[in-house]
Amino acid sequence: MLNVLDGGLQTTVQDAGRFGWYHIGMPPAGAMDQLSFRVGNRLVGNADGAAALEITFAGPVVETTEEAVVAVTGAGLDVRVNGTRVPRWVAHRLRPGDQVACGQAERGVRAYLCVAGGIAIPPLLGSRSTYLLARFGGVEGRRLQAGDRLPVGPVPPQAEALIGRMIPSRFLPALPRDVELRIIMGLCSYRLTADSAGEFLAATWEVSTEADRVGYRLRGPALRFRDREPPFGAGSDASNVVDVGYPVGSVQVPGGQEAILLMRDAVTGGGYATIGTVIHCDLDRLAQAPPGSKVTFRSVDVDEAMRARREYRARIAAIAESLSLFDRVGLFGP
Repeated sequence: MLNVLDGGLQTTVQDAGRFGWYHIGMPPAGAMDQLSFRVGNRLVGNADGAAALEITFAGPVVETTEEAVVAVTGAGLDVRVNGTRVPRWVAHRLRPGDQVACGQAERGVRAYLCVAGGIAIPPLLGSRSTYLLARFGGVEGRRLQAGDRLPVGPVPPQAEALIGRMIPSRFLPALPRDVELRIIMGLCSYRLTADSAGEFLAATWEVSTEADRVGYRLRGPALRFRDREPPFGAGSDASNVVDVGYPVGSVQVPGGQEAILLMRDAVTGGGYATIGTVIHCDLDRLAQAPPGSKVTFRSVDVDEAMRARREYRARIAAIAESLSLFDRVGLFGP
């Protein structure tokens, strides 16, 4: 068990996501920064999608009842075992009664506390992820709080060999405060005037304080619609459409007054015009962008998006290979 002594600001159980239920209005949920989450699991010998704790801004304090192996990845925050500071992106041994305390993020937003064996709460619809908006999955569909007890799955074989595991520094994410996001324009972008579509791509947007697992509200220029041109007719609100599906990463522009980039807990459809979709692998960077960060968009086509996906997967594979090399020769050890 992991005993939760302090739940932190917003700590939830998340895995790779809940897939196959979009048609009934169930979004995937799951880890917001998939690379940090997956690498954390690899460090402690888990499969990529094992359930872990997602920490937002300020972390929890947990105590283990058995020997365990843990790693914290993602945002730059202070991690301490029994009061002694330990490095992130490294696998650490815990003994019964040891406490792990995760402090406030100094860089980035979300960190992942991964434990060998994974968090073994019962899955719902094939996933252990917490969907906060519907209070579904995870621990009663909510953030963790003091007194929660989290079961941990069987520790992988040869767990002793995991201690000290780390990855080369070249693979660590930079966690930039300002990010460029690649976007495939489309869906309802035809409702914008040509000039306004260009302004959307040329503008520098700012992440507002309303940025969470559902979506990021971005402040920027007002956008103009073709609301006085056929086929809409004078006076119609071209920012409203007949309901469409909302892909994760899609950008809504309700009324043209702001942009809302939908994240992993967003509703799956509705009637706001969506003008494009940010490619999946760039959402990791946005998930680590705090309020006040600057965001720009660069239009790409499907071919470039697919190349980016291959490069993203190749990076994860290279990290996995680096861990295999570490296991064989301890090349990256202290």
